[in-house]
Amino acid sequence: MTESKALILGAGGPVLSADEIALYRNERPWGFILFARNIQEPSQIADLAAAMRDTVGRPDAPVLIDQEGGRVQRIRPPLVEKYPSAAALGALYRQDREMGLRAAWLMSRLHAFDLLKLGINVDCLPVLDVPVEGASNVIGDRAYGFDPVTVSDMGKAAADGLTAGGVLPVMKHIPGHGRGMADSHHDLPVVTASRAELEAHDFLPFRALKDELMAMSAHIVFTAIDPDQPATTSPRVIEEIIRGYIGFDGLLMSDDTSMNALKGTIGERARRIAGGGCDIILHCNGVMEEMKAVVEEARPLQAEALRRARQVEAAFGPGDGSNETALRQEFWGLLSSS
Repeated sequence: MTESKALILGAGGPVLSADEIALYRNERPWGFILFARNIQEPSQIADLAAAMRDTVGRPDAPVLIDQEGGRVQRIRPPLVEKYPSAAALGALYRQDREMGLRAAWLMSRLHAFDLLKLGINVDCLPVLDVPVEGASNVIGDRAYGFDPVTVSDMGKAAADGLTAGGVLPVMKHIPGHGRGMADSHHDLPVVTASRAELEAHDFLPFRALKDELMAMSAHIVFTAIDPDQPATTSPRVIEEIIRGYIGFDGLLMSDDTSMNALKGTIGERARRIAGGGCDIILHCNGVMEEMKAVVEEARPLQAEALRRARQVEAAFGPGDGSNETALRQEFWGLLSSS
């Protein structure tokens, strides 16, 4: 069988177009990602996920979504409940550590109930960024707190809740987006903190969760490590910090290729991502001309990237058999009692 290409691609709408089907069949992306534009109602979401998998002939192909809670929740009421932000859960943790950890685990376990029945088996959560004073609000209340211990503890609980439910987590944005003074969707953030400062603060949650299977990169320049390239395209950041100091040996995907923190054409961006050391090129917006440019730069998964992808694929499962109703009651009871 032809190996999958080192790609995760989006789609333009709630149903695959003939052009999308042809592109996926020809290029064989390793996975797919859904956004609000792809969401209408439960059977449609499940059908879309199944159609994506059918194009590549892999019934367990990863289908990702950003379902954090708070303002980043692609599937919303009435399809699923409106979940609180990470910051709200972090406030619980500061009030009562065990209660906060339980709430983080429970909310992720509920996400897994919601997502798995729709055919979605990967959630881009937890956010392990640790914001600093004055940072861009692009992270803001998506973070569990302003100290690395809170973020590490809560991020681990969230990741474990997803895994217990048969949905795999993606920690983001490695090696840390918390100091970004610009929104990387629009501009390139440049962080001038020393390596010692970064090790004591930004990198700590990722070191604590280094054994997770997947992570998403940060489109941020760290001048103390590589003043010329953002982490996503920097061999030095990826090898020396992400693989070296942090010790992460899982599957590393880029953040979205179409974000304007990255410069150049879409094809040039994809080429630099592939050359920098990321295992997977992520392209989200479903624009056909952009996807065609990205797939031209992608290669089949091989060597270490293929090993990591297979570790992910082997970890998919049905969930732990927990009682959904009981866990929902416990979660909302915790929040109402705080």
